Amino acid sequence: MSKNPVINVAIIEDQSELRESLQEVLTASPALHCVAACANGEEAIRDLPKLLPQVVFMDINLPGMDGVECTRQLVELIPSVLVVMLTAYDNTEAIFRSLEAGACGYLHKPVSGRELVAAAKDVVGGASPMSGKIARLVIQAFKKPLPAPPAQPEIPKKSSTAQSIADAELTTREKEVLHLLLDGLMYKEIADAMGVSSHTVNFNIQKIYQKLHCRSRAQVVGRFLNS
Repeated sequence: MSKNPVINVAIIEDQSELRESLQEVLTASPALHCVAACANGEEAIRDLPKLLPQVVFMDINLPGMDGVECTRQLVELIPSVLVVMLTAYDNTEAIFRSLEAGACGYLHKPVSGRELVAAAKDVVGGASPMSGKIARLVIQAFKKPLPAPPAQPEIPKKSSTAQSIADAELTTREKEVLHLLLDGLMYKEIADAMGVSSHTVNFNIQKIYQKLHCRSRAQVVGRFLNS
């Protein structure tokens, strides 16, 4: 039986003690290989395009270039990179800006080594890991009231999230999976809640992404936030 390939990861964290601790945790996992631990965004932009990490754990509050701008530039330089933000603050605006910049996940500090390893595996597998606290902030934001319809009839625009989802013609099961996905549940939790297998959940999520023309949970959430 073949082993799963090792995931190349990198850390961007300005606090040296925390950076070294995170690097030690990631290095200790046989599933991961830490290719770099950068102290700031400028160092990351300089070094990471040569090292090509698959997953980057990004502190959002960096000195100089902040984590959001660093994410934006890294995604342009390494289109395949998957960025997971790390933050100790409940800053909803920063969360949204990170997702818009290309982040695929968001974890609330402090994070355990187990959470980091699981997040790296999840994001490579197509999920968008979010700490429960972060997921609740996102859900609260996109539950805001929808704007009133215009007085004069207009042709529906594809930029409307509700219209896009209606046009996608999701099945009843896909809508149920989508609701749980947006609530921040992981694949196994969705499977348990619905009483189906993880394989079924994964299949439905891939169909949802195809129909909504998204690559990740973060992009689906972004549609709701921008509606």
